[in-house]
Amino acid sequence: MLAVALPCAAQSYFYSRIGSKTDLATKPDFGLALMGGGADQDDAFRWLCEKADGGDFLILTATRDDEYNPYVSKLCQLNSVATLGILSQQDAEDPAAAEIVRNAEAIFITGGDQSKYVNYWSGTPLQQALNAGIAAGKPIGGTSAGLAVLPQFSYSAQGDKPDDKNLSSAETLANPLHPRITLVRDFLRIPLLRDVVTDTHFAKRDRLGRTLVFLARLVQDGHHPRAIGVDERSAVLVDANGAGKVVGTGKGAYFISPEAKPEALRANVPLTLDGYSVYLAPTGATFDLKHWKGDGGTQYRLSVRDGRISSTKGGGEIY
Repeated sequence: MLAVALPCAAQSYFYSRIGSKTDLATKPDFGLALMGGGADQDDAFRWLCEKADGGDFLILTATRDDEYNPYVSKLCQLNSVATLGILSQQDAEDPAAAEIVRNAEAIFITGGDQSKYVNYWSGTPLQQALNAGIAAGKPIGGTSAGLAVLPQFSYSAQGDKPDDKNLSSAETLANPLHPRITLVRDFLRIPLLRDVVTDTHFAKRDRLGRTLVFLARLVQDGHHPRAIGVDERSAVLVDANGAGKVVGTGKGAYFISPEAKPEALRANVPLTLDGYSVYLAPTGATFDLKHWKGDGGTQYRLSVRDGRISSTKGGGEIY
């Protein structure tokens, strides 16, 4: 297949493409590939490719790394596979970058630093092109930071400093108003992810506590949120009707909804909220996002008191 790397002379964005130089208009089928990070799941990418109907597959990133191009092109029969690296807000303002997004039949957003996506894309033609594609029924997926920016409520990591470690569950449970907890709204507009917040590397990096705090914060602000936590090496593949299936070799996905308002949600006071409903969907299980109901998994309940999580799951396990 023909490969071309085309950094724009007038802007700094990076563009690398494998396959046909000419865009092919096909009829994509909407779907969501919610990937938890870690090793990429071939089945998830093949599924996203199938939704593209042989058209043009675009990887969005904030780097000059096009390693996904050969990976996706080997898995799938497509007109082209390309990577668009947006390195600044100026890049996202470029009409040519937005046109690349408009011409894609499927979009995948890589991992990395989600604050760059939020800071660079917000209020730009590129963001508008993304949302227009979603509204037109084009499939979209993301892993790690790419998954973080898909739902209505996104943990944006905009409060982080360059040398900060990942925001931990212990930090957030101890101080639910921690300044690093930054949640943005309506960055992307995906109806199936309305009122949803996501988190990634879920069991592997012990993200449950911070997700419970995200939910408590949103409840406190008057919203009716739900959360989807996807473990490393796992993905949830959701069709246009909201029917999702879990694939991969990780622990699966966690679908969480708060059942009460927080009793204590103040700065430097550990969180208290009783309780949360959790549905753990392992590989092979299904979950209906529209009706928030699963099959093939395990239902249990969590509570948080003074920053400590308790569970009704066997053995008191929280994962």
